[in-house]
Amino acid sequence: MSIYQKIAAKLSLPLKSVEATAELLDGGATVPFISRYRKERTGSLDEVGVRAVENALKSERELEARKEFVKDAISAAGGLTPQIADALEKAESMTGVEDIYAPYKPKKRTRATVAREKGLEPLAKMIMSGRTADCGAAARKFAGKNGVAGEEDALAGASDIIAEWASESTRLRNITRNAYRRGASLVCAVAKGKENDLAGSPLATYGDFSRSVRNVPSHQYLALRRAEREGLIKVRYVFDDGGDALDDALGRAFVPRDAGRECARLIGDAVADASKRLLRPSVENEVSAGLKEEADKVAIDIFSDNLRQLLLAAPLKGKRILALDPGYRTGCKVAALDAQGNLLEDDVIYAAPPREDIAGATRILRRLITTYRLDAVALGNGTASRETERFLKGSGLIPPESIYIVSENGASVYSASEIARQEFPDKDVTVRGAVSIGRRLIDPLAELVKIDPKSIGVGQYQHDVDQNNLRNALDFTVMSCVNAVGVDVNTASEKLLSYVSGIGPSLASNIVAYRAANGDFKTRRDLRKVPRLGDKAFELAAGFLRVPGGKEPLDNTGIHPESYHVVNAMAESLGVAPGDLAANGDLLGRIDAERLASTGVAGVETIRDIVMELRKPGRDPRTDGDNEEFVPGVADFSELREGMTLPGIVNNITAFGAFVNLGIKENGLVHISRMSRRRINSVGEVLKLGQRVEVTVIEIDHARKRIGLSLSGI
Repeated sequence: MSIYQKIAAKLSLPLKSVEATAELLDGGATVPFISRYRKERTGSLDEVGVRAVENALKSERELEARKEFVKDAISAAGGLTPQIADALEKAESMTGVEDIYAPYKPKKRTRATVAREKGLEPLAKMIMSGRTADCGAAARKFAGKNGVAGEEDALAGASDIIAEWASESTRLRNITRNAYRRGASLVCAVAKGKENDLAGSPLATYGDFSRSVRNVPSHQYLALRRAEREGLIKVRYVFDDGGDALDDALGRAFVPRDAGRECARLIGDAVADASKRLLRPSVENEVSAGLKEEADKVAIDIFSDNLRQLLLAAPLKGKRILALDPGYRTGCKVAALDAQGNLLEDDVIYAAPPREDIAGATRILRRLITTYRLDAVALGNGTASRETERFLKGSGLIPPESIYIVSENGASVYSASEIARQEFPDKDVTVRGAVSIGRRLIDPLAELVKIDPKSIGVGQYQHDVDQNNLRNALDFTVMSCVNAVGVDVNTASEKLLSYVSGIGPSLASNIVAYRAANGDFKTRRDLRKVPRLGDKAFELAAGFLRVPGGKEPLDNTGIHPESYHVVNAMAESLGVAPGDLAANGDLLGRIDAERLASTGVAGVETIRDIVMELRKPGRDPRTDGDNEEFVPGVADFSELREGMTLPGIVNNITAFGAFVNLGIKENGLVHISRMSRRRINSVGEVLKLGQRVEVTVIEIDHARKRIGLSLSGI
């Protein structure tokens, strides 16, 4: 079976779709480009499908490469047989390949190695044959040779060799794996001397945690690993019967059926030793790695989904912004921004204790709002946010519905970054932070791409998961969002451009440099003048780059330049000019995609996509957000009472529940078990970031300032 056939079967996709997608990927095409502009070739695979093929292709090729390496290694060791070669060919996982390789893998010096050096392997083979009537007599023949002290020493060495054979047995490893996955439990205990440290930790609940391996939730597994890594707990794998059933099963599987009593006893003891000393520790590491991989995937998927929602939040277009980064002692940093996010002026006000200069703050803000005709306020949600919000709403300077609370997560990371230093070389980090907060309201996507996704604060245990996998997933999510929205080539930052299909950091830098030297791009074709931007890069990028107000109206749509002739054919079929089609629902409704496709001008899917673009040329696919004013039900933690029903906004989603902003410093948690919808697979099926909800306070932990909530009506 070919790699493509395996992938098609695994993903339940047509073989032709997989083959075409693989060919495009191997040719350098990106996932957004393939899913958007090569639908006819892939059978209309969407981005999820193309990404799945990309990941499966990588995994299968890594598996094939490992098979070749193992095959060569076993051959070099003189152990390759037709049976082993066939087993390698049929192996469907890295685990299966490593099991085959185990007997031939270079080993450290072990007890079995020492026994072999003493010449005891023939004795081990005699015992394993099961036909030696007197094992002691056979062992005595080796006594006094090669450092073998006597009969017991010989039998002990032979047992060590048999134990190693048992540990390398694919069958015994599979029996052990299955036993752990089906019947083992993870049991935690407080590490010696760490009782007080654990008691004051957020991980305190894991001091006596116990859960079966097959039922441990991903977030709990990551949490207990963190607690163990910090030295707070010890984690063990435990069987209810101590593992007796496992050892019995291993013995039955390894001891030859016709073995004599004495041989059977020696082999059984060796298997029990292998189980305790070799098999269990190895399989426990394997199971731990598997649990970690599964937990990582869940956490990374949640992080990616949350990030996507955040990046695709609706922009506040055409508004001039008053951005505020609130603070107590050092004051509230203020930045006036135009509708494109350019800094007009910055200042500092003191609207919160200890200084609380309300008159001075009012005077400064009134001047900025009047001078620059500011339309809305972007207020950071960090320290002193609530006090500053109360001041703003009580000042009468701007309508309450024009005040937006914006997440500050990652703003400090941006402020100290090289990107921020290049944008504002003469401003300190506090001003840069305020500007970032304001720009997040104007265009969340354009601003948030400048920040390491891990710093945006919409995930769980992001520092505990595999960092390479996390980085790849989040980078893909950002790239997906950027290309889904499209990028104005004349205003986009270098960082934003770097995420466009086919561009990357180097070409993004060249585009910005060319733009600075030559002025705005007038058409997409002008991109070909950018140094090192060749035909392939243009093909992959052009459809995602926009040129508003340029010479060619189609350059401000998602229609690829390779398909402009299709628009001309549409217009010709209707007897109108190409320019008459844009936003003309009546004309576009008369286009018969299948009939036009039969002329060979383009495929049906391409024609339908073009019609969709022409219905709303230059559209921004991000939906309008909920701009209704959020009025908190309480102003401070001390006002909370069990049974209260309050308004809230979902601001983070995890595997175990959703965190809700109640309008105070502390967020509340709606645990997944308290969501009324039944048989949900994840919190994301019920709630989305930014969603307005009504919650009931069901638990208040005053010591740790934690708030337990339940959802009302969901």
